[in-house]
Amino acid sequence: MSFTKQDIYKALETITAPGEGKSLVENENIKNVVAFGNEVIVDVVIGNPSLQAKKKVEVEIMKAIHEHVDQKIDVKVNVKVEVPTKENPNQIRGKEIPNIKNIIAIASGKGGVGKSTITSNTAISLAKMGFKVGVLDADVYGPSQHLMFDVEKERPLSVKVEGRSKMKPVENYGVKLLSLGFFTNPDQAVIWRGPMASKALNQLIFDADWGELDFLLIDLPPGTGDVHLSIVQAVPINGAVVVSTPQNIALADAKKGVAMFQQESINVPVLGIVENMAYFTPAELPDNKYYIFGQNGAKNLAEDIDTAFLGEIPLVQSIREAGDVGHPVALQKGTPLEKAFEDITKEMVSQLLKRNANLPPTEVVRITTMSGCSTK
Repeated sequence: MSFTKQDIYKALETITAPGEGKSLVENENIKNVVAFGNEVIVDVVIGNPSLQAKKKVEVEIMKAIHEHVDQKIDVKVNVKVEVPTKENPNQIRGKEIPNIKNIIAIASGKGGVGKSTITSNTAISLAKMGFKVGVLDADVYGPSQHLMFDVEKERPLSVKVEGRSKMKPVENYGVKLLSLGFFTNPDQAVIWRGPMASKALNQLIFDADWGELDFLLIDLPPGTGDVHLSIVQAVPINGAVVVSTPQNIALADAKKGVAMFQQESINVPVLGIVENMAYFTPAELPDNKYYIFGQNGAKNLAEDIDTAFLGEIPLVQSIREAGDVGHPVALQKGTPLEKAFEDITKEMVSQLLKRNANLPPTEVVRITTMSGCSTK
């Protein structure tokens, strides 16, 4: 009995790979062939995990070798199953966004704590410091950034970039913005399942011409749901900021939000916690502070979980009014509120600089410290 390994491969070329229209050899299902004496061992990989498919491939290989080489060959077939992972078109793709240096997620454990207000005013403060800033409103079911930036009637334009049609973000106050609020009817509720929401955000993230940005702030939905979990696993988030109010119920949810980012599968550095609605000062009693929701709750939480406390924002009517008319309060020059948001923004950048210094260069891009922005 005389045959070669090449004779075996020729015999295997007569077997069609299931569902491929190619032979097992051409489709690279055959991983190895060992021939010695009158014995042949064939290692084959298939994508169908059923016992019937395994048995069929095994029988066809033995039959082909016996018919085309020699009936007396002792054939042993090792079948291994490797099921190919199918890409979900609704899942946000995990890749970098070109020309964006730092991506920061703004999150909250629960709704109603002012996360979007903190996002818009932080973006304004960054832009005033000289950074190139963008905001992605990822709050699918309650988008509000288009209202806060007074661009609710605007629509992103279509531009050609390297032969591809992309969305050009709307810009105001020196900040680029994309929000699902541009594409939904304000009088109708958004009733989407997770895959639909992810597909829409996929387009906002990767089919947009953001240009060069020092910072992209992502205004996440409240809680720890499917949408923002998908986002933080899809793009290289440099850090997260968690917003909370001082009361215990909000702090308990904020703690869960921090824990989400610290999960091993996510592993996003938490830059710190912002305490919103920290206290109330009446206009007629400017020296008085009333801690309506409790005192130092977020500050104490930051100490307990060993993360930075970025600062506090008081409960002031003008913050709400400024957001309602689309003119964030951080634009009001020389006011205590402008200073408060500026201080929080500086502390956030300071924490980001420290984080970037300790992360691999391939995962982050360092930012340059600008005037008035201390690294501490």
